[in-house]
Amino acid sequence: MAVDRSGAGFKEFVILMGMLTSLVAMSIDSMLPALPFIAEDLGAKNNQQQFVISTFMLSFGVAQMVFGPLSDALGRRSVILFGILIYIAGSMLCVFAADFPDMLIGRALQGIGVAGPRVTSIAIVRDKYQGDAMARVMSLIMMVFILGPILAPALGQGILLIADWRSIFGCLIGLSLVVLVWFGWRQPETLPQTKRRAFSPGRIAAAVVEIFRTRASIGYIVMSGLIFSSFVGYLNSAQQIFQDIYGLGRLFPLYFAALASALGLASFLNAHLVMKFGMRRICRAALIGVCFLSVGFTIIAYAMAGVPPLALLMAYLLPAFFCFGILFGNFVALSMEPLGHIAGVGASAVGSISSLISVPLGAAIGLSFNGTVLPLVSGFAFFSVAAFCLMQWIEAKKPPTR
Repeated sequence: MAVDRSGAGFKEFVILMGMLTSLVAMSIDSMLPALPFIAEDLGAKNNQQQFVISTFMLSFGVAQMVFGPLSDALGRRSVILFGILIYIAGSMLCVFAADFPDMLIGRALQGIGVAGPRVTSIAIVRDKYQGDAMARVMSLIMMVFILGPILAPALGQGILLIADWRSIFGCLIGLSLVVLVWFGWRQPETLPQTKRRAFSPGRIAAAVVEIFRTRASIGYIVMSGLIFSSFVGYLNSAQQIFQDIYGLGRLFPLYFAALASALGLASFLNAHLVMKFGMRRICRAALIGVCFLSVGFTIIAYAMAGVPPLALLMAYLLPAFFCFGILFGNFVALSMEPLGHIAGVGASAVGSISSLISVPLGAAIGLSFNGTVLPLVSGFAFFSVAAFCLMQWIEAKKPPTR
């Protein structure tokens, strides 16, 4: 029987790309309620349960550097399909993990596998769009992606009510199979044979050198890493903050979802505003906002011995996450804007370099957890100010008009 590969329409394309990228969020956020149980069953101690998150993110970051050039050489479809199969294999290893090292190996394989869909989906978007139009599409994709952080902790918590933590990985396998079939059926290849480039270390090295020499690209990549490091620190320590400090118990997914909703709302508004005001102006406004919020709240938190009331913490985190939602998609689009001719390697560098920056820094924030919110909020303040200083450097030669 013939397969219809005429391609998805715009709405289906956005949803499908969002589902591909949401595998990352689902693989992280569905684990959060289960971390204490994984630690107890597999013998993790002294905040080591956070390695379930950081191992996944580190392998995910490193693997992106390989999958992007592969997609330039072999095409986008085959790389995404292969990556999902690796992800399924890693998920299976997690289901049957006998000890904590087995779990970390499985999580590393998951991270490697999901890097294929994540980085190559960005290259697909860059194949089809550029400039502010790409920023708009990335923002719409981010709206779909945000469903992961909104729903995943509740999914994980719900599964724990009727089964053990291993069943969460079973659900991830089911989700990845759905995405595998959907993508294979509906998404045509976006990189024609005439535009493909051979996979060679020399070409990759030359492309990476070009990226590092492109002031805007490398600057926005590093900015993305700095801002995302704060978010990684939040992911690593959210369960301990909300359940250990504030005793939320099973209500934790609701608070996590509320913060994820702020990201989603920002992405929705950004998709409309970016076409009117441009990426740079919006990024500058959001970055200034998160700087003032974070520095101010860090002072307040220190004055309250690191444990402000939960309502006050949420009053800070909600607008801060709204600013993050503005920044994430726009930073990707800004860093990719000069890289259309090397979109695969460019997407790899954007994801890989920013992850290699954010994961160690975010892990340091998480491992610094001391029963207060101070490591988290001071990390937010420091890295947002650092990103703003870097923006000043990027735009020093030419003031932004868009």
